[in-house]
Formats: sequence, structure tokens, C-alpha cells
Amino acid sequence: MQQITLTQPDDWHLHVRTGDMLKTVINHTARQFSRAIIMPNLQPPVTNVAQALNYQQEIQQATSRQYNFTPLMVLYLTNATTVEDVQQASLSPAIHAFKLYPAGATTNSDQGVTDLNAIYPIFAAMEELNVPLLVHGEVTDPEIDIFDRERVFIEQKLSVIHQHFPDLRIVLEHVTTSDAVQFVQQAPDNIAATITPQHLLYNRNAILVGGIKPHYYCLPILKRETHREALVKAATSGNPKFFLGTDSAPHLTHLKENSCGCAGCYSAYAAIELYAEAFDKAGALDKLEGFASFYGADFYQLPRNTQQITLEKTDWQVPEHYPVTEKEQLTPLKAGEILHWKLQA
Repeated sequence: MQQITLTQPDDWHLHVRTGDMLKTVINHTARQFSRAIIMPNLQPPVTNVAQALNYQQEIQQATSRQYNFTPLMVLYLTNATTVEDVQQASLSPAIHAFKLYPAGATTNSDQGVTDLNAIYPIFAAMEELNVPLLVHGEVTDPEIDIFDRERVFIEQKLSVIHQHFPDLRIVLEHVTTSDAVQFVQQAPDNIAATITPQHLLYNRNAILVGGIKPHYYCLPILKRETHREALVKAATSGNPKFFLGTDSAPHLTHLKENSCGCAGCYSAYAAIELYAEAFDKAGALDKLEGFASFYGADFYQLPRNTQQITLEKTDWQVPEHYPVTEKEQLTPLKAGEILHWKLQA
């Protein structure tokens, strides 16, 4: 197959930051996707409707008018989130979910929840008002091996939340293990998962073999090859519980390439092309449209898009960097390498 036309996809997990970085990255997403769930882990985090509306306006102002792109806003759960916050969010057409970051789990998660039991009234309100819960599914106990943190979170935390709130709609974000795949497959239809391009394309060797490669470092971290294979099988299965969420997370190059490099892969510049690579390698391009364009919209109870995009099988070289300011730059995933699918203008 040399060309594939898809209903325009959506990105159900995206970081775009603010300021110069936002202006650098937002049109990479807008040229491909009709909508995107915007993650709220800014500094300070987006915790209420008013802040989310201001952030949405900033995103819209940074987006080129040639694109018909809608940012879908999310609020950051903290220990101080109230039932009233959930009620206000449920009444706002701009707000589509709350995001649960266990405190210390990833970038800008220091204000995340420290005691899940304490926010059970919040989960109850979300369940009643049909507001989805988006979960960064890792425990933060330093005694737990980093490669086991997703599995342990599912066993010790997520399973318990689901038992207490069986009708709460939950997205287990950026799943990385066969354990997560199995949990979602066996759960009812109100439990779903997003899968990133890096977790479909790479295992942990990409970070570690031949020296440390910081631009492949993300959280949850890349896992063993057996887990990558399980993710590919889930993504290409046609199961509507799995859908596209890039977790594209831009960081300045010098903040990635230092002694304490930050977590996150920047994939938005060619997200749909990266997914096409993964699906093509699996011989499952016919399953890409459902995964990218249909299942996420269905889960979020939004209409499917009607516009289309076309990808061509043609080689092109990924830029080494994208400029952010005169002195600062952003390094994309697969910088300087060859991609084999390209989005038509």
C-alpha cells in the first residue's frame, strides 16, 4: 500500500506547554488532528474552569487560522479539588476530564494527589456527573522498581478505584505493559487506554543500548520487547478500548541533555506518520483509522470527525531540531532519521 486516506484523527493525550514552546509545537498537532485532550500539568497546574478557559484561549491564539483545531481541556486533580470543582467542570463544554497524577510520578506532578482515599468523594461526584478520570498509572514508592510501577499501580490502586466506583469512566493513559493491556481488555466498556507512538515502536533498548539516549526517555518508561509486542497487538486489534494518545511532551534540548534529563518524547511533529510506521510494520494499516479516528471520540461521547487526511508512503528525513527561541531548540523523537510515511499537505 502506497497511500492511505483516514478520517481526520484526534490526539487524546497531548502536552503543548505555554509561551514560546506552545507557539512552536501547536501547529504540528493542528495540521494533523482535529481535536486534542490538553494535559493540565503546567506550573502552576490548571485546576479550575477559569484557568482552563484562559489556557484554551492561549492555545487558540497560537494556532494558525488555516487549521480547524479544537483544544479539549482537562483539570488537574489535587488534594484540594472539591466536589464543587467537579460540578462546575461538568457544566462547562470546554472541560472533558480530570487528570490524576500521583504526586511525584512525572513532569510537574509535585502538586498531584498524595492520598487517593481522601479524594473518594471527588471520584463519586465524577461518577455521578459522567466526568472521565484520566490516570497516570504509576506508583511512586521508591522501593518499587521503575519497570514495575505501572503493574503495581493497577494491582494496588486502579483496581480498587474501579471496585468502589464501577461506573466511573477511566482512561489509563499511555499504557506500557501487557499487564495494563490485560486489565483494560478484561474491564467493562467504561475503562479504556491510550497508547503512544514511542511505546509501539521501541522497547527499553532504545534508551540504553550504545549509551544513554535522553530523547527516548519518557514516563512511564519504555519496557521489555514482550510488553511492546502486547501493545502493538492491542492497538492493531480493532478493540475500541484502545485509542491514540501521543503523550507528546516537548522539552528544550538542553533540559533533556543534562545530568538530570527530564522525561518526555516530542512526537507531535509527525505523530500520525509515526503511528502509520508502527501499524505498517504490524501489517495492520487497515486498523489505523479506528484506533486514530473513531474509538477515542466514541469513548469521550463526541461526534466523529468528517474531514479526511491522506498519508503517502514516501521517505523523508526528520529535522535534527525545531527552533523555539533564538538560542533554544527542541529535539524531536527520531531526530535526523528517516520516516517512511508522510502526511500530504
